[in-house]
Amino acid sequence: MAPPSKEKQQEILKQFRAGLEKQDLIHEGDTIGTDDATLLRFLRARQFDLKAATTMWANCQHWRRTADGIGIDELYRQLDPYDYPERPQVFDCWPLWFHKTDKSGRPLNIHHFGGINMPELYKHITPARFWQTIVVNAESLTREVLPASARAAGRHIDGTFVIVDLQGFGLSQFWQMKNLARDSFQISQDYFPETMAQLAIINAPASFTTIWSFIKPWLAKETLAKIDILGADYRAVLLRQIPAENLPASLGGTCTCAEAGGCKLSNAGPWMERRTARREKWLRGERTRIGLGMEGADEDDGVADLQAAGQDHEREESMEGTQLDDSIAEEDSEDVFVDAPEEPQSDEPDPPPPPDVVPAESQPEPEEQRRAADVARSDADAGEVFGKASEAVNAAGEMEEKRATPPASSPESAVGPATPPSDSASATSAASMFGSGTSVESEGGTRHHRHSLRKIKIPRVSMNIGKKLKSLSRESSIASS
Repeated sequence: MAPPSKEKQQEILKQFRAGLEKQDLIHEGDTIGTDDATLLRFLRARQFDLKAATTMWANCQHWRRTADGIGIDELYRQLDPYDYPERPQVFDCWPLWFHKTDKSGRPLNIHHFGGINMPELYKHITPARFWQTIVVNAESLTREVLPASARAAGRHIDGTFVIVDLQGFGLSQFWQMKNLARDSFQISQDYFPETMAQLAIINAPASFTTIWSFIKPWLAKETLAKIDILGADYRAVLLRQIPAENLPASLGGTCTCAEAGGCKLSNAGPWMERRTARREKWLRGERTRIGLGMEGADEDDGVADLQAAGQDHEREESMEGTQLDDSIAEEDSEDVFVDAPEEPQSDEPDPPPPPDVVPAESQPEPEEQRRAADVARSDADAGEVFGKASEAVNAAGEMEEKRATPPASSPESAVGPATPPSDSASATSAASMFGSGTSVESEGGTRHHRHSLRKIKIPRVSMNIGKKLKSLSRESSIASS
């Protein structure tokens, strides 16, 4: 069935988002992703069937809350997919890794199945622990790898380019990892849908026909449509899509990552930019997310955090540059901020503010009211200026308060079907094991909200009016007490 037109897709997307919000299945800040591109991945995986896509989303949210008994967010905090003690031994026995990008900016996801050795693997890591590494590796694709690749490319990236090298892979190895592969395909397609853009199987042995007969039923038809099975003559095909300097030498490229101990351990790619510092900040709660945002919009770029600070600094500079002093205090024609300098106190008692600006709960006694009324009539201009100043300060305060108050997040949904059972304690990478389907070709992207403050000015007043303002404020405090 042909996909709907772009206009129809956008209409269905709006309905999908509204339905998820109504059922309390999506909240601002959910780590599943709340941008249009993420929602479109789920819609595409279910051929834009709203009911089916909603069920898939609910299942995914439930799995994310319950994965490994602690939830995916906590697991990702506890286990870093790019830095855990057993990683070198795991990669020797089950080589799979993300490595740089192709010419379209898509991250490469490389697997060497010929290197799989399950008996040796379990000498270094338990099956349960290995499964955890598979899950966090899958999570890293949508949480870190794809966003960083999009940042580097300057546009949305629709998924990974998966390369599966079967050199040296035989039936004996396939029987060792068959259950893991099946479980991996399950979480990949169910919980990280449409994140594979292309899959190239290279060095397919003669026994691959038998192996493929087992694997093919596990894959969605959308995934099967993205697979190219190549023989030994694959180098030219890969280099048409991948720069030689990004393709490992073992696959026909020129990259060796010698300085990092080889390509499979290097983690090389835009997702590693400032990653150690980002992760530490994220763990301390100083970043809202560990993944990179688009250029100019990431928290560490200074836009999200420093734009507002820069506006505050600009406002402070403007205020400093317009402080009243003796040389300009007598001039009434310029505009300045409300801040008034300290004035020498007068020997005469200061008049109170007009009755209409004194809070009701602190109204003065009758004698003070009469005195305030007399002063107000003789100093009408001062009362008018004081009122304007109050309005301006209140307006500025309200905007500062709005800017400083973070948006409230809705409580996480507690609904969702049960987690599908897995008969294996470990599996291959969810987002990498052959891949999980095509990624979204979406014009939508992550929305970034920026807040700014306008500079608030009021007319400059003369030294005499400034003095009255100060006097009025002091009298108001006396009356309140």
